[in-house]
Amino acid sequence: MEENFDASVLEAPIINVIPPGPKSLKLLKDQEEYETSAVNYPKYFKIAIDKAQGSTITDVDGNVYIDLVTGISVVNLGHNNPFIRRRVQEQLEKVWHTLEIPTEIRVNFSKKLLSTLGFKAKLLFTTTGADAVEAAVKIARYVTGKKTIIAFEGSYHGITAGTLGLTGANRFKEFNPFFDDRVVKFPYPYPYRCPFKDCLNEILRLLDYAMSNPGYLGGDVAGILVEPIQGEGGYVVPPKGFLKGLKELAEKYSVPLIVDEVQTGVGRTGKMWAYQWENIEPDIVVISKAIGEGIPVSMVGYREEFNKLPTGFHLGTYRGNPLGLAAGLASLEFIEKYNILPRVERLGKKILEELSEVENSHVGDIRGLGFMIGIELVRNGNEPWSEGTKIVIEEALKRGLLVYKAGRWDNVIRLMPPLTIPEPLLNKAVEILKRILNSI
Repeated sequence: MEENFDASVLEAPIINVIPPGPKSLKLLKDQEEYETSAVNYPKYFKIAIDKAQGSTITDVDGNVYIDLVTGISVVNLGHNNPFIRRRVQEQLEKVWHTLEIPTEIRVNFSKKLLSTLGFKAKLLFTTTGADAVEAAVKIARYVTGKKTIIAFEGSYHGITAGTLGLTGANRFKEFNPFFDDRVVKFPYPYPYRCPFKDCLNEILRLLDYAMSNPGYLGGDVAGILVEPIQGEGGYVVPPKGFLKGLKELAEKYSVPLIVDEVQTGVGRTGKMWAYQWENIEPDIVVISKAIGEGIPVSMVGYREEFNKLPTGFHLGTYRGNPLGLAAGLASLEFIEKYNILPRVERLGKKILEELSEVENSHVGDIRGLGFMIGIELVRNGNEPWSEGTKIVIEEALKRGLLVYKAGRWDNVIRLMPPLTIPEPLLNKAVEILKRILNSI
């Protein structure tokens, strides 16, 4: 596997000065002077980055961290991956911005991506994950002629004006009261906190009732929008059969099933697409994040029979950026060439087994699939403990490990290692995390 680590990387973590070091503090202060107060991540990661290589990030004070964040599941194949870098450089020599005029990279990428979806589809290029969600919902409404979208509590599909109504976290709506309100939310099957005796089937029955009842949603559903595993909602893995049940309901009522693979896609769970764990064929797939390996690019794959969209249906100057598509094609080929997916599945199970050894009543639930692992922190039984995630993130940073939070109450530590992380480095990271979790 081409990982091109320098000698210091395999020795990570390396802490020369307890973060934040003086050089980092200076750059953090400068950023605060020039940028908006709305920035988020520097409040948790009080470092300034000098470089990133493979599975590590080096700050300006010389500290080297094992990265289990990967830009929130963006740099899936490691920072500065030489295989991907070469392809982007090759494209850089040709053209780095076009409109929708065909190029070799655009056609080759499209052919390769569509071959991974498992059903006959067409692509519509967009720019960001939220933009892709908006386009997906527009397609569903256009082809059905209906308005209402079914979404789920705890979901995250973006916080633009067009996607805020689809996102389940109400806290984001405090900043913008104007959003798409033609959305009805249903419970997401959250095994650790489900109020129903039969979480899976009672939610599916509730959906069935709502979609069949003319006095409720019957006849006006344009689509069902779902994350195969909730991302920002806390890495919630639904019971097996949930996606299959949604697909059956979608077919029963002739509405599109829209699967948001922005965070779960491109190998993150051990399958190329998380919906493949249930052997279903969605009608619309939303793709972003890891497909561009850090270069902003996104797209929607939709069922071929929906291909009756008018010219200019969804516009954007930067859609289908050639550099992003070069990175995307290289990513898909890399995963295939080095047989990455079985490795992710195997090591993901190993992480869960290792973490199951933690003995602390503050660790309420450990769950995940592949390299998408959530650790839910609680107190007083199963009361969400958001302060605990801050403690873990800060302590991990001091020990040279980057982890981040998620969850409806910000009480879940989520692990998003690069799919290419060397196993010895992953073992180190898990051992550090276990020590922290046992001590909080």
